[in-house]
Amino acid sequence: MLDSPIRQGLHQPLDTIASWFERRGISPNQLTAVGFVVGVAACVAVAADRWLVGLVMWLLNRLIDGLDGSVARRVGPTKLGGFLDIMADFAIYGGIVVAIGWAAPEARLAALVVFLMYYLNGSAFLAWSSLANDLDVEGDGRSLNFPAGLAEGTETIVMMCVVLLARGYTEVLLWVWAGVVAISVLQRIRFVAISLAGDRTSREDPTPGS
Repeated sequence: MLDSPIRQGLHQPLDTIASWFERRGISPNQLTAVGFVVGVAACVAVAADRWLVGLVMWLLNRLIDGLDGSVARRVGPTKLGGFLDIMADFAIYGGIVVAIGWAAPEARLAALVVFLMYYLNGSAFLAWSSLANDLDVEGDGRSLNFPAGLAEGTETIVMMCVVLLARGYTEVLLWVWAGVVAISVLQRIRFVAISLAGDRTSREDPTPGS
């Protein structure tokens, strides 16, 4: 929901930092790899009950994720880069929830439901991205076509920060977040259903006429 205005607001400062990496020959994929390692460190810190350390690493991971895209736009994006970026994102998004569930036994069921909602949410927009490519639907410049939803990247960053800061309310916050992501799943299913309403795939009889 907030991704579009946030990206617009951060475009200039991220582009300025990205120019520094570009001048030094640091590629987007290298940044993606570094960001992934930082994200794994965040997950390990959270699982070890070092939540403030995990929070710092989580924010650093998200910053690097924004920078690799900015560098890619300057040097020219690649399909491989887009693939690696989304894989790293999914791994860390899911990993941080698993780490929270590991460190907070009372919140494990809620964390499991959040993980399930992530799976459904990701399935919905990845399936749509494939269909949108076939239908030549214009996207927003990213490698994948993301239908808008209540829970997007910005909301995920903020919510995980809140969860990591409010250690005593982990279970409640995760249940709330699971509900928000579930709404996003329904929004995306509705969007795809409306977008594809009336679509028909016609198949002509391959038998040649006489």
